[in-house]
Order: sequence, then structure tokens, then C-alpha cells
Amino acid sequence: MHQIPESSLWLGHAGDARDSEGLLLAGLIAVVDLALEEPPARLIRELIYCRFPLHDGPGNPPWLLRAAVDTVAAMMRSGAPTLVSCRAGLSRSPCIAGAAIAQVRGCPAAEGPAIALGSAPADVSPALWAEVRKILE
Repeated sequence: MHQIPESSLWLGHAGDARDSEGLLLAGLIAVVDLALEEPPARLIRELIYCRFPLHDGPGNPPWLLRAAVDTVAAMMRSGAPTLVSCRAGLSRSPCIAGAAIAQVRGCPAAEGPAIALGSAPADVSPALWAEVRKILE
């Protein structure tokens, strides 16, 4: 789990999203879970939990992608410390967080994932990113 510089967003994997104690210790108050293949997290009541079950590839409904991006952007605008997670934290998380960053900061869509990732490892699905870019247009 790592914080995206100059934002209230963090990127992480499914294990991070299920660690209520670790989330609270990091000062997080919300989780946006994007992992279709993982069961929903069971978190303590004090944490906000939003789930958008996305495929790590093509075939996601545009309305679901839009809802995920808009939710992360809203959390970012409000300054709420939020974890964006997927199964491994390498594709869906940086993709959706990157789109939200581009939306909030008004930068080109292609810059969003680079900002989200910094120097962290990634394996973003080109097909998923193409779908997300389409909803940003």
C-alpha cells in the first residue's frame, strides 16, 4: 500500500483492503474495492466501503467504470483518505485512480496513471485503460 503524492489517495491490493487495523493506522477512512474476483471485504463499521466489481480487461460496462472513477474523484476532492484497491494493486487500482486524478487535476488522461503509480510497479491492462479513457472523453 502506498500513498499517491499530493493526494488523499492510496493504492493497494485485496489484502490491504481487508486489513481494518492497518487502514485505520494509516489514517484511511474509505476503501474503493475494484476486484471482481475477490469476495467483498468485511470491514469495521467506521470505514466507508464502496465496491465496483471490474474485470481486469475488456468488457466492463461504461456506467460502472464511470461510477468508479467519479467516486474516487469525489473522495479525492473531499480530501478523504481513501484506499483504491484491486486484486494485486497493479492494474485496476492505478487505472481508476489515474482517471480520477486526471479528472480532478484537469491533466491529460495519459498522465493520470503515471501520477498514481510514481515509481511503483504496475501491469495495467491496455484493454481496461482503453475503456476508461473512452469514458473520460
